[in-house]
Amino acid sequence: MAPRLLVYTRTTDYRHDSIPAAVVAVRALGEFDVEHTEDPAALEAALDGWAAVVFLSTSGDVLTPAGRERLAGYVEAGGGFVGVHAAACTEYGWPYYGELLGARFDRHPAHQPGRAVVEDRTHPATRQLPAVWEFTDEWYDFRTNPRGAARVLVCADESSYEGGGMGADHPLVWCRSQGAGRVFYTALGHAAEAYGDPDFRQHLRGGIAWAARLAH
Repeated sequence: MAPRLLVYTRTTDYRHDSIPAAVVAVRALGEFDVEHTEDPAALEAALDGWAAVVFLSTSGDVLTPAGRERLAGYVEAGGGFVGVHAAACTEYGWPYYGELLGARFDRHPAHQPGRAVVEDRTHPATRQLPAVWEFTDEWYDFRTNPRGAARVLVCADESSYEGGGMGADHPLVWCRSQGAGRVFYTALGHAAEAYGDPDFRQHLRGGIAWAARLAH
């Protein structure tokens, strides 16, 4: 029986046009039984049966108080959590979520080509990537640097694009432990085209599999 993923794409703020393509891409990974929802009631139910919960370009406040309690309990007890792109623009009013994710979105420059430097190539999300990954995205800046609270996997090379605001140490992708659970976050994935990129799909597959304890 395939591991089950709960993919959540509710937005109460900016909504990415790429969400349908993103959901198709996660389904196309083929290794998971994917349930996609935008219903906050889905997060109020017991989450124990899910291999991981994926917040896929969510934005704004997307959880009820009961949903917050369920998600925190699930991760603390060993569940997997994956945040993609605008998941960092989510639940600003819930301090636990900021701790869980590792950093919160601050701003971004224009969508443009740039270079991502793979800092850690031993993780399932980065093993098959080139050392310098040419990509086109929004190159998110974060309010705080997650380094120290998280294992940084990929950083942005701010010299390769216009408008970067974090300086020489600009994490884009990281993973961390929260309680007994695993958390993976990638800031990439703004445009629908990203989800058709084989390297990006492999990146997602590895991150999800790691969070779900299906890869090490």
